[in-house]
Amino acid sequence: MDREKIEGRDHVVRGTAAGGQIRAFAADARELTETARQAHDTSPVATAALGRMLTAGVMMGVMMKGEKDLLTLQIRSQGPLQGITVTADPHGNVKGYVGNPHVCIPANAQGKLDVAGAVGEGSLQVIKDLGLKEPYLGQTELQTGEIAEDLTYYFAASEQIPSSVGLGVLMDKNNTVRQAGGFIIQLMPDTQEEVIARLEKNIRGLKPVTTMLESGLTPRQMLETVLDGFDVEVLGTAPCRFYCNCDRQRVEKALISIGEKEIEDMIREGKDVELNCHFCNSHYIFTPEDLRRLVDRSDIFGGVRCMSKAKVLHDLYEQCRSIEFDESYDLLKEARDKEEEDFFRVVTDFILRQKQKAVVREKRS
Repeated sequence: MDREKIEGRDHVVRGTAAGGQIRAFAADARELTETARQAHDTSPVATAALGRMLTAGVMMGVMMKGEKDLLTLQIRSQGPLQGITVTADPHGNVKGYVGNPHVCIPANAQGKLDVAGAVGEGSLQVIKDLGLKEPYLGQTELQTGEIAEDLTYYFAASEQIPSSVGLGVLMDKNNTVRQAGGFIIQLMPDTQEEVIARLEKNIRGLKPVTTMLESGLTPRQMLETVLDGFDVEVLGTAPCRFYCNCDRQRVEKALISIGEKEIEDMIREGKDVELNCHFCNSHYIFTPEDLRRLVDRSDIFGGVRCMSKAKVLHDLYEQCRSIEFDESYDLLKEARDKEEEDFFRVVTDFILRQKQKAVVREKRS
């Protein structure tokens, strides 16, 4: 995958309307969605689902203010898509993947890609690492599986922000991405009733996001359409792109985490080991010589050999607490079999529950 900055038309516009009573975001995300499609070789319905999540993620990422803030959106569901994970930062960078990129199901009753059918029933989790002691965690049940409606419900139920989310991905006949984008409109506290009524009327009369993009509307013009009748003030425009920050060093950490014995077994097999980044599908090859160099590094395994089992578990617990959310998802995907995947999932869920409890305790104090 190309690591250079992706130049193009993709960008996010943020603004306000009605004298600051409304805040609004809109994005053109065609190129970043196409980049994701190429990286993961996704089917049309998987591309549509992933593109919607990426678009939402890049807009929600721009909402954050800290330079190092990180947003994670995750859908855990029972549908054939097997879930979606997306992470984004405040600088317009976004990455993500689906559990089953090659899912193929019939069109829905309207003859369109059945994103809801691919997603299935499940939950939406939003994690915001804002550099505080504990991250913000919010979770709601999926309402439709169409993603835009699920995020609209999440904002209202979890963050108590009345919102309207529109997302869309249009595929071309050759299965490339023709259009992708969306908007997020949010009401600030104490918004006047006449403002709410006018906005609701506008939203009821809106054409689909892809129809607006296909007609040539830019994100700014899309906001002006959604906010027709209001004084729209554009506060900023920023480029956005599909970008993964994985590198060989981060992948080495994932490899080291499986343990010395397992790496020694790989060395004895005498074959190259290939690890993939699930966010961008980049491939990293480790030869037996590379693996030997990892094992021989005393700073990695030297202190472990003499530890008691209890000490090993204590250290494992502390290491798990320090793992970044996107790294924990990488580890989950690197499981070699179902039992190991179940173990990684239990550990990840346990860490998330502990963090949620900490957030609750902090709010109560």
